[in-house]
Amino acid sequence: MVMNSESAMDQETLEQQQREKILNPASRTGVTQELSENVILTTVDDIYNWSRLSSLWPMMYGTACCFIEFAALIGSRFDFDRFGLLPRSSPRQADLIITAGTITMKMAPALVRLYEEMPSPKYVMAMGACTITGGMFSVDSPTAVRGVDKLIPVDAYIPGCPPRPEAIVDAIVKLRKKISNDSIQERATSIEQTHRYYSTTHNMKLVSPIHDGTYLNQETRQAPPKELAQAMGAEVPPALETSQTQQEEA
Repeated sequence: MVMNSESAMDQETLEQQQREKILNPASRTGVTQELSENVILTTVDDIYNWSRLSSLWPMMYGTACCFIEFAALIGSRFDFDRFGLLPRSSPRQADLIITAGTITMKMAPALVRLYEEMPSPKYVMAMGACTITGGMFSVDSPTAVRGVDKLIPVDAYIPGCPPRPEAIVDAIVKLRKKISNDSIQERATSIEQTHRYYSTTHNMKLVSPIHDGTYLNQETRQAPPKELAQAMGAEVPPALETSQTQQEEA
């Protein structure tokens, strides 16, 4: 009888523990003797890539209207912090740069310098049509760079004018998949950029401006037209009235 009562108590205690485990699955875990709960088998590549894809730090970089969408992504509505993305203001602490906005030839050297100051491995996203192909400035602008990939290597392209924050989230997910497949042995050769195209310097000829501002000093611009001055009851200078009369007759 004693053994039966003890076994019944053990059975009741076990059922109580299982019931508590089901009701409170987030309880504090304890040390068990099961091998599967105490030993984790992985590779160096997997744990290294997992740590990198879960802590991408983008640099706060924006040159045009696409940065408004990037700023919306940082806000509480989209909350890209859940991906481990932490915006940084220094290229020394960032490993991701999202070129949000038009890149001009004056900004190109600064962008290349910021990219080279970022520690490796580093990644680039071209956000918006202006950074991918020049966008609306690709036809008649003498200063817009026709594609940021002419300056720095691009890992992901985000088309749109401007792209929505959801598109940036989709690009982040794809970039995380790319990082998860990286290998430490192959990284030494993959991060080296094998080509770079710089936009050629334009040898433009200086032409004297057509609008030199002398028309602002004309007598006809120093006072309102005669009809408007008469309606306002203002006096029109005789010389100005004569010149306006001559223009009307001509």
